Amino acid sequence: MPDILFAAPALWPEYETVLAEALAEAGIDARLVTEATAPGEIDYIVYAPSAPLQDFTPFTRAKAVLSLWAGVERIVGNPTLTQALCRMVDPAMSEGMVEWVVGHTLRHHLGMDRQIVNPGHVWDPTCPPLARERPVTVLGMGALGAACAAALRALNFPVTGWSRSEKPGCLQGEAGLAQALSTASILVTLLPKTPETEGLLNADRLALMPRGAVILNPGRGALIDDDALLAALDRGHIGHATLDVFRVEPLPQGHPFWTHPRVTVTPHVAADTRPASAARVIAENIRRGEAGEPFLHLVDRKRGY
Repeated sequence: MPDILFAAPALWPEYETVLAEALAEAGIDARLVTEATAPGEIDYIVYAPSAPLQDFTPFTRAKAVLSLWAGVERIVGNPTLTQALCRMVDPAMSEGMVEWVVGHTLRHHLGMDRQIVNPGHVWDPTCPPLARERPVTVLGMGALGAACAAALRALNFPVTGWSRSEKPGCLQGEAGLAQALSTASILVTLLPKTPETEGLLNADRLALMPRGAVILNPGRGALIDDDALLAALDRGHIGHATLDVFRVEPLPQGHPFWTHPRVTVTPHVAADTRPASAARVIAENIRRGEAGEPFLHLVDRKRGY
């Protein structure tokens, strides 16, 4: 019987029932604890990077640390973490991300703001182009990026994907990034935060985008140089930025993103881990660990995700 430490106390009320049910459905007879009174007897750690637990040294028997978050940048560099680390790839999270990306892509493609916010009651019968005439670029073609790209293609948007690792049909490298940005009427950023991706969208790369392009960032706040983005918005080179993630969250009240006329702030709601479906992902990985099978969504420590 494996011992499982749920090391995310703030989330325990949401997971107490659904995780027990998911383990039972997977045929796992386990002992769930929320305090590590005997850390050397723990077999699995269910974890959120915001949790108090930071020293993994005492957990000598643990086979894996199973994160409830998709992003692992706050834990992957922990020198005490020698156990396998698995990130959360939750089907329901993908659904939520697709809905946010498709919704805001259509909002900007159709020019909905002109009709929704129209204090002067201006009659403007300008029709938008068709979706097939509006190129979209997705930076980051992992599970979330690939799902968003597929949904946008189903609506006839021509989608270019750029990936840091080799993936079929995706551009790569600096030359590929320049090409992907140069055609992006709408840009969706879904890369993880790593030393290589921090500040990826700097002034030089923003300048490669078509004038009036729209940026949607539901990925990581650190992907964009804030000052460079504000400058590009001020001169009209970037037409609008809809941002769901920020370097500091909650976004400070005095931050210029709040009041900039070309910025929409959404409060990190593009995608969230859904306890019911996430619990099944955790249970499946514990089943795999007990059966000696490879873990799902294992983090590559060198890449950082």
